[in-house]
Amino acid sequence: MKKLLRSRPLLSLLAAACLFSAQAPLSAQVNLPALGDSVSHDLDVGTERRLGDQVMRQIRIDPDYALDPLLQEYLEGTFRPLVEAAERLGNISDETRNRFGWEVFLVRDKSINAFALPGGFIGVHLGLIAMTDSRDELASVLAHELSHVTQRHIARQIAGESRNSMIAVAGLLLGVLAASKGNIDMANAGIVGGQAAATQMALNFSRDMEREADRVGFNVLVNAGYAGSGMVSMFERMDQAYHLMDNGAYPYLRTHPLTTERIGDARTRLALTSFSRPHGLAVHALMAARSRVLMDPRVDAWKVLENYDAGARDLKGGGSGFEQLGARYAAALASIKLRNFDRAEASLRSAELTLQLVSPNAAETGVAQRVLTLLRAELAQARERPADGFAALDTLKGDKSRPVLMQRVALALVGPAGPALRDAADTLQTHVSLDPSDAYAWSQLALVWDKLGQPLRAVRAQAETRAAAGDINGAIDRLRSGLRQSRRPDADQVEASVIESRLRTLVYQRQSMLAEMYPGRNIPPDVELPN
Repeated sequence: MKKLLRSRPLLSLLAAACLFSAQAPLSAQVNLPALGDSVSHDLDVGTERRLGDQVMRQIRIDPDYALDPLLQEYLEGTFRPLVEAAERLGNISDETRNRFGWEVFLVRDKSINAFALPGGFIGVHLGLIAMTDSRDELASVLAHELSHVTQRHIARQIAGESRNSMIAVAGLLLGVLAASKGNIDMANAGIVGGQAAATQMALNFSRDMEREADRVGFNVLVNAGYAGSGMVSMFERMDQAYHLMDNGAYPYLRTHPLTTERIGDARTRLALTSFSRPHGLAVHALMAARSRVLMDPRVDAWKVLENYDAGARDLKGGGSGFEQLGARYAAALASIKLRNFDRAEASLRSAELTLQLVSPNAAETGVAQRVLTLLRAELAQARERPADGFAALDTLKGDKSRPVLMQRVALALVGPAGPALRDAADTLQTHVSLDPSDAYAWSQLALVWDKLGQPLRAVRAQAETRAAAGDINGAIDRLRSGLRQSRRPDADQVEASVIESRLRTLVYQRQSMLAEMYPGRNIPPDVELPN
């Protein structure tokens, strides 16, 4: 987010867009438009999406933008049914369905937070996943944030801000973003610096918006097949934890403060629905454990988690069993990160045994076992024993998912430049042709081509990595480097022509973006986008 804060043009665009998530005491009620009413003449759906794209171009190049394939798959699998439910309920119009991104992404941060951005983008901190006990709890937060998007709260807020000082809004934005990263002192300084009458006027929208997001989000949650108790339990646990240890780890509750009224409303809605028991607890325990390890990459944090299973209660000690399963997975993954491979192997075996004791049915056991199998392949990769990793993955017959694909590529990269690596190149090339926006896949393909002695293809994949992340300037620089390399006598001229064509396309794209940002000006082809 530091890059995001340094970008002045982006700051002015984001200021009003992110403001809806801040809260302050209200002096008067503000009636929101009825659902489906016209939101604003100043911010139509297309403009909001363009705002979101500009924000995401900054976020995707931030070091804390997390790219873990397994967690991303789990998050998307949790989010997708909510979007489908919102469509069934009529919360998503035909226009927003086609124009908005409906994309959820991970932020590598241990604080408890999630946020919605213009154009249908929702960010989730790993710390939030780590503190949840069930997929239903995680889904309840996503449903709430999704409802901020479907109800056009961002557009409403910007429409309300059009009469107010952008300087005040910019000051508040600095505070909100700093708080989302856990820096409460900087947050307070930013908010105090921007507290003008204009800011107070904008904040008057927030409480009604939170109520609406609760109401709409609960209906979406239940319609998607999740247990409505997930929202109630999430509210209650977060509220209790926040009051017990208000150490700045809960920025979500600073931007979405819980009140007795909101918790009571959630309980009332739950009483009016049929009881649904949470499911998938074994898999969620593993995903929460993985988030716990990846959210804080410090060695000291991993050393604590390496012994995490020693403090978890087992079934005899009153624990649910899922706590022990997650603890052993976290211990195994932390040991892998610390390269304590024997300790990792022991913890992984314990996790596999625990799964057989706690998983309620064969289907859930199979899904959870897949997660443990991927961890076994990850251990083999760290030990540079690709054959062991491939043997583990061979048990997942027919699994063509992105996490399995990326794990196979990672194993091929630690082995020799042989058939496995060439197969990885072919498979990845097919994958990125179907999904050219997958920056992580492009980055892995660059490593594969480099190891196979294909420098021009590697440079092009590096450029596509940056283009997919929104770094158009960086992509153009890499392609120009590839053109210089193509002048060598032994260069692949077919690949050189591909690079030249792609370079022209990206230069034109950059000029179009600059023309949109600075209308009426002549934009030379070498002018870069502002950082």
